[in-house]
Amino acid sequence: MKDNVDKIIKNQQTKIGLYIDYLIQFLILLSIISFTVETLPGLDQKTIVLLNTFELVSVIIFSLEYLIRIYTSDKKLKFIFSFYGIIDLLAILPFYLSFGFDLRSARILRFLRLFRIIKLVRYNKAISRFSIAFRMIKEELTMFSVVSLILIYISAVGIYYFENAVQPEAFSSIFSSLWWSVVTLTTVGYGDAVPITIGGRIFTFIILMIGLGIIAIPSGMISSALTEARDLERDKE
Repeated sequence: MKDNVDKIIKNQQTKIGLYIDYLIQFLILLSIISFTVETLPGLDQKTIVLLNTFELVSVIIFSLEYLIRIYTSDKKLKFIFSFYGIIDLLAILPFYLSFGFDLRSARILRFLRLFRIIKLVRYNKAISRFSIAFRMIKEELTMFSVVSLILIYISAVGIYYFENAVQPEAFSSIFSSLWWSVVTLTTVGYGDAVPITIGGRIFTFIILMIGLGIIAIPSGMISSALTEARDLERDKE
């Protein structure tokens, strides 16, 4: 029985397994829509009851799926503390924890229901390929993130010394300059804080050029990793 259940849950080649996968994916999407609808003001009591009923039904199904996956796993603790195991738990945990908290705390916990979106990774090959690609380049992305944070800080310090004397309100400290640094390096440029000195504008131009490179580097790494992940998938098939 355990082997049969395991085949149904983990094997998308069988009809029942495929239908179950579609059902879980459909419930995840409906759950996210329900989560969004709950934020609408002025909902009538019938709608609230309907949303709560759907939440209860979906949590029961997600809980059963989680327990079945634990039951069919050869190494149960390894599954519980695995990436998918933690995501499956976080998808249902807010519902159960909300009974022990006041209304405000419960609303914060319900925010964690967004982790259900990540459950889709298990059921979609394309999204799963992204997961594999990110694992391949996790060290490079970590190093890139560290370098980006260093550049953000350096640019904040630079613009502070260029602009603080003429714009003490906009660039009152290095902390306040960090916002300008983030929006400039990411090339967003909201325009709420702009340099007016010659040195500040030249410095901004340099930071913008660096920002363009910052955007291009991870895009290239992810693209290369996705190609490699697709090749590995084909080799397995």
